[in-house]
Amino acid sequence: MSKLKVIILITLFLLFSGLFCFLLDIFIYADIPASAIYHNEKLIIIKPGQAFKSFSKSLQQDGIIKDLYKFNLFARIKGYDKKVKAGEYILSPSMTPYNILQILAAGKVCLHKITIPEGYNMRQIASITARALFCSETEFIGSATDSSFVHEEGIDAETFEGYLFPDTYYFSKDVTPEKIISAMVKRFRSVFTSTCKEQAKKLGLSIHQTVTLASIIEKETGDPKERSVISSVFHNRLKKKMRLESDPTVIYGIKKFDGNIKKRHLKTSTPYNTYKIHGLPPGPIANPGIKAIEAALFPADTDFLYFVSKKDNTHMFSTNIRDHNKAVRKYQLGK
Repeated sequence: MSKLKVIILITLFLLFSGLFCFLLDIFIYADIPASAIYHNEKLIIIKPGQAFKSFSKSLQQDGIIKDLYKFNLFARIKGYDKKVKAGEYILSPSMTPYNILQILAAGKVCLHKITIPEGYNMRQIASITARALFCSETEFIGSATDSSFVHEEGIDAETFEGYLFPDTYYFSKDVTPEKIISAMVKRFRSVFTSTCKEQAKKLGLSIHQTVTLASIIEKETGDPKERSVISSVFHNRLKKKMRLESDPTVIYGIKKFDGNIKKRHLKTSTPYNTYKIHGLPPGPIANPGIKAIEAALFPADTDFLYFVSKKDNTHMFSTNIRDHNKAVRKYQLGK
């Protein structure tokens, strides 16, 4: 072998060895976190269309990564520089650069928790989503009352009232009101099972009527143990074609309720005033939980037709107007 060939082979060997060592160093770097101690988590926001080198520099400034050059080069080699998704991320120096890039490419964004209490109406839910900075109250209400969207979701109603199932949910900050509502409706469907549908049919109720009745039971119940008994009162009154005479339905029909129900409210005709209309109101007055739905479907076996608050979250139940009036005098008038 000539001297020239030997020199060329040695040169190539050194070049490939150098390249191999260089790449090995890059890949070793990718598996070593900036800090061995788990601490200093930070919220990193990647804006839509933001250049990779722009936010990777911010990662270095925040101490999430150490070597900016190696980080960018590794991302380019693996193709992550083209796969990163916009959003909010919780990152820590204890994460390896490789793990960080995997999280960013998979779009594992930071999720924010909201909890919807049982019995909240859609305006109260709108207030919760607004406080969580997901959307404005106006935006949420606009979507929740969009009849086209309601029908797209397969709900036989004009609004989503009653179908925004109370539960704890997790959403990213870029979530839309429609996605929030769809998640709540999906949860409702998972709870309102085929057994519920069959029982509603036995009672002669549609799904919408069942949810409407459940929402009234939810608002009338102070002590959870009374749900099925309260349900029996409404079922008994419906069978006898008596008005339901439920204060929460009246309140729902008042546009600007100040917290104090008055006699004039009971006498004002609205679609939700069950002191004036017969049967159920046109739709739910709140979003009931599973226990209220079950109470609507499986009422207690009683002859009660009336109940009045004892002012301790429980009620006195009566089968006739005379006993009911006595209870009113005792518990409401103190006589």
